[in-house]
Amino acid sequence: MSDSILDAAEGPAVPVRTVLEAGAAAALEAAGGFAQGLAKAAEFKGKAGQVLVIPGEDGAPGAAWLGLGAGIDALSVSGAFRALAAKLPAGLYELSEAPEGLDRDAAALAFALGGYRFDRYKAHGAEKARLVVAGIDLAEVRQVAHACALARDMVNTPANDMGPKQIETIAREIAEQHGAKIAVVTGEALLEANYPAVHAVGRAADAARAPRMIEISWTGPGAGADAPLVAIVGKGVVFDTGGLDIKPSAGMRLMKKDMGGAAHALALGRMVMAAGLPIRLAVLTPAVENAISGDAMRPGDVLASRKGLSIEVGNTDAEGRLILADALTRAAELKPALTIDMATLTGAARVALGPQLPPYYTDDEELAAQVADSAHAAGDPLWRMPLWKPYAEALDSDVAEIKNDPDGWAQAGSVTAALFLQRFAPSGPDCGPWVHLDIFAWNPRGKPGHPAGAEAQAIRGLYRMLRTRYAA
Repeated sequence: MSDSILDAAEGPAVPVRTVLEAGAAAALEAAGGFAQGLAKAAEFKGKAGQVLVIPGEDGAPGAAWLGLGAGIDALSVSGAFRALAAKLPAGLYELSEAPEGLDRDAAALAFALGGYRFDRYKAHGAEKARLVVAGIDLAEVRQVAHACALARDMVNTPANDMGPKQIETIAREIAEQHGAKIAVVTGEALLEANYPAVHAVGRAADAARAPRMIEISWTGPGAGADAPLVAIVGKGVVFDTGGLDIKPSAGMRLMKKDMGGAAHALALGRMVMAAGLPIRLAVLTPAVENAISGDAMRPGDVLASRKGLSIEVGNTDAEGRLILADALTRAAELKPALTIDMATLTGAARVALGPQLPPYYTDDEELAAQVADSAHAAGDPLWRMPLWKPYAEALDSDVAEIKNDPDGWAQAGSVTAALFLQRFAPSGPDCGPWVHLDIFAWNPRGKPGHPAGAEAQAIRGLYRMLRTRYAA
């Protein structure tokens, strides 16, 4: 991606002034009649995300104003600067005046995120605005922005160009870039390596799109063998037909994004490695296609799992939790100090909280507070949901030890999916806490700074949490 953020001007730059809604009228009055009249015509009042471009004598932009709304909390700043990136004409701009206390790094990152475009399949990408923000940690801002763009590119890419092999290739590139080790188990070798659930979900796909288990291992600078290990697990279903319980066409239309968990896991792992956190890291991404063929798993099948628990398949469209079961069991074998899993797992999460607010689940109160605080500080919203134990009975099977589709009486589909994963997540005295995030990874409605399509959710907040939790 081209960098839209700089920390020093490369030439003449158009000044950008930010104003709070309460002070906008006075600031415009002081700026003179032309600016005041233009603002009145454009109904610019300093509301969050409002942008006023004032032309110079030659008609080109001579100045720009950005409204921050009522305050400079992280979410407002993020929304405003993302909108700024989308609304400014192409050119070089510089943040000139800003309210005291504005987090310039956060503003710069938001601008970079707002300038994201997916133009892989277009002959010519449009020119974008670039913003100079002095006094920022440019390398940090760029590496986070690049990681978020990677996740969005992966999710936006259609399944014909983003299969299990392509996810493996991206994982190998990340590992090579940061001096990490990578191990990949593919196809029938999954059975020998004891990943039976991953194999069962992906075995119906074409041989060129064979299922695989991808594991990146990395040790940070100065971290020894006893350094805490963080496991990041991501669901990588590159396309979900629903299997034999086939989805209707409308439900299948966006299933290229069902590998969003893997994309986010790789992006978060890349952030951690680029920052050189003093930890050991394992990124685990099972990558499969839930296809239909004569070898597809069937409703009523009983599958083995890496943990040894038998799983009744009540619905072949509840496949993501099956591959995560094996991956979480593998994570437990590493005795992690912390486990994070991310998955585009349930429509029920969207019914509960909508597309913009992913739920997270953990039974560790300290971790829950850290995740919430970091997400808020990063302007990367999350909402905690309960691991409501009485609903676990809905996962009881008559013929196996657990089933992948809960009884209808429980209704809370995102909660029961989390309870299913908890049966396989690391636990016990040798393992630290686990948190599960049921992300959407998509903007269903485009707006300035948030184009319709893939969205990076939760990973900026999680990265902030990891930096705080494992600071050198």
